[in-house]
Amino acid sequence: MSMLTPAEYVFEMPIKVRDYEVDAQGIVNNANYQHYLEHTRHMFCEHAGVSFRDMHASGLDPVVRRIEIDYLRPLGLGDSMVSKIALYRQGPLFVFRQDIFTPGGEPVIHAIVNIACLEGGRLTRGERLAEAFKEYL
Repeated sequence: MSMLTPAEYVFEMPIKVRDYEVDAQGIVNNANYQHYLEHTRHMFCEHAGVSFRDMHASGLDPVVRRIEIDYLRPLGLGDSMVSKIALYRQGPLFVFRQDIFTPGGEPVIHAIVNIACLEGGRLTRGERLAEAFKEYL
């Protein structure tokens, strides 16, 4: 994956590694990076003015269709990171380019997360979510 410019990211947030997120080797377990990615997407949605709870209550459910993650550098207990999002559409999918960096800018992971939208349990083109994210697409 190629590097993005800072202007291409539409959201970022700091995260700190907690003690229960590391494995016996003292590094963040690979599955925890998916938690970081999901938490960042949820915070982005709130930043954009739509919470997952409100979306679900209105019958809209964005769901993960596919995740690709390149692990580039391990993090350990107490390390800090910056989780960033770039967003675009690919047909009916919302594609989140999610990158995590050390505070100094060293890449930790690169991920592509494809999100599909269900409304009332049925797959849609995601126009309601596109409207909510129009400022960021």
